[in-house]
Amino acid sequence: MATKSTTGTRSSVSIFIVVGLCCFFYLLGAWQRSGFGKGDSIALEMTKAGADCSVLPNLNFDTHHNGRIIDDSGSKKKIFKPCKARYIDHTPCQDQKRAMKFPRENMNYRERHCPPQEQKLRCLIPAPKGYVTPFPWPKSRDYVPYANAPYKSLTVEKAIQNWIQYEGNVFRFPGGGTQFPQGADRYIDQLASVIPIDNGTVRTALDTGCGVASWGAYLWKRKVIAMSFAPRDSHQAQVQFALERGVPAVIGVLGTIKMPYPSNAFDMAHCSRCLIPWGANDGIYMMEVDRVLRPGGYWVLSGPPINWNNNYRAWQRPKEDLEEEQRKIEDIAKLLCWEKKSEFGETAIWQKKLNTDSCRASQANTCESSDPDSVWYKKMEACITPSTKSNSEEGSGELKAFPERLFSVPPRITSGSVPGISVETYLEDNKIWKKHVNAYKRINKLIDSGRYRNIMDMNAGLGSFAAALESPKLWVMNVVPTLPEKNTLGVIYERGLIGIYHDWCEGFSTYPRTYDFIHASGVFSLYKDRCDIEDILLEMDRILRPEGAVIIRDEVEVVVRVQKIVGGMRWDTKMTDHEDGPLVPEKILVAVKQYWVMDDNNSTSPS
Repeated sequence: MATKSTTGTRSSVSIFIVVGLCCFFYLLGAWQRSGFGKGDSIALEMTKAGADCSVLPNLNFDTHHNGRIIDDSGSKKKIFKPCKARYIDHTPCQDQKRAMKFPRENMNYRERHCPPQEQKLRCLIPAPKGYVTPFPWPKSRDYVPYANAPYKSLTVEKAIQNWIQYEGNVFRFPGGGTQFPQGADRYIDQLASVIPIDNGTVRTALDTGCGVASWGAYLWKRKVIAMSFAPRDSHQAQVQFALERGVPAVIGVLGTIKMPYPSNAFDMAHCSRCLIPWGANDGIYMMEVDRVLRPGGYWVLSGPPINWNNNYRAWQRPKEDLEEEQRKIEDIAKLLCWEKKSEFGETAIWQKKLNTDSCRASQANTCESSDPDSVWYKKMEACITPSTKSNSEEGSGELKAFPERLFSVPPRITSGSVPGISVETYLEDNKIWKKHVNAYKRINKLIDSGRYRNIMDMNAGLGSFAAALESPKLWVMNVVPTLPEKNTLGVIYERGLIGIYHDWCEGFSTYPRTYDFIHASGVFSLYKDRCDIEDILLEMDRILRPEGAVIIRDEVEVVVRVQKIVGGMRWDTKMTDHEDGPLVPEKILVAVKQYWVMDDNNSTSPS
């Protein structure tokens, strides 16, 4: 498998600081106009430790770096080869061939089905030929380079609905949707006439069956962050398009297992013709939405069967069927203690009551689980999540409006719902991560520049890393591993941030090349006795964009081992001391994934 040396054709400027025993180095790149050329050419100088912390002159390292990674260990490192071209869009736990082996009933075949250890790919997922750095936000909301997701089927299938249009070497997203062909802005304005979207009361939203996530994309300027999901290739590359646009999204479906989110998490949930049978299976899907919807939160249903009597001919469905479907939905909403606030056109809005205790007192079908946040691979049940005392205290009435809620003490902590986490612990955690993030910004000057839009924190804790980074230029997927004793994802949502549960022994529910920046604090110590570190690093490489950045914070022996492994993965790395000095056993590994793509002959090329 042939490779070609990096040439000087891509413009780059890197500024480096020689690292002493107590100082950091800067990771800088003068990057091309996003969406054009072949990446950012972020060159990373591997400097040796020295006593001088002076800034070196500007260097163009492209012509003589040749992709070499300096490794002082003296031992031969394992080289990971590129995967074959057919794996360019590989999603290990939503693989289409494997999916067809599972039952189609209740969408089971579209849920997560991860490969056994012996079937995992142990190679590097290539980028398609011509892959380019995405446009910066907010331009990326409306334009995606064709080379990054070269699939045109949606431009034909959804042409009259203004989902997506193909224009030369880019896709354009006009902001339309099946239920809002006039544009997401106009649609959101209608919702805002009923729902307090514009004052910070509604901050977190869930978009089921999101399409290309235009609803979430246009909520962003109103300071509402949406967690969007849709099945793998129900419509080709829809979640991939969402992430290319810089909109939070994961591959997912309401099927047989619970959604990977905590109870009482979202201020608003939304379905715009998402094709979920809400009235079926005794209302199990509405009950699952109820579990994750915060007391006082809103549920929006747009499309069939709403206003069936005026639309059944256009929908080409028997009016009796649609009438029965809406009746079931209305009955389940009453069972859940949701109050219908509005119905206009083909859109209906319900609000979950702030206090459901009296309404649900006589309910016989209450869920027996003692922990409504224990959801990883747990089967959905046709039962109602009880409104416990702690749930009531965690209701939206206790939450500050955003952005004040970002640093105010979350109700889950004040009520003592998170064992081992006190108010003092929470405040100290915020202080520590503000310090860490300031150090990261000194290491990597691009963090605040708008270069990194999609950011992942692999072990998010209380969400303080994301809170310290909060900016309209970026968003953070806060991942809470399913292993730790402390379940903190509910706290993260109460702060007005978003996140997901995940086990890093498995593949993440996203397409390749969907994150610009990955942060991993304590991840490898957490998993070192549970699964193969190589597998975790290969998964990080899969979801990281070419020339994306990584920061790993961990114990020194763990970081040394990780650095040796990624030495064979086409990552440029540098280890540096903790910001408090070399005597702290925790170290920081900074990395940049090299730019390389699959060429016409299935070999790989860095330029």
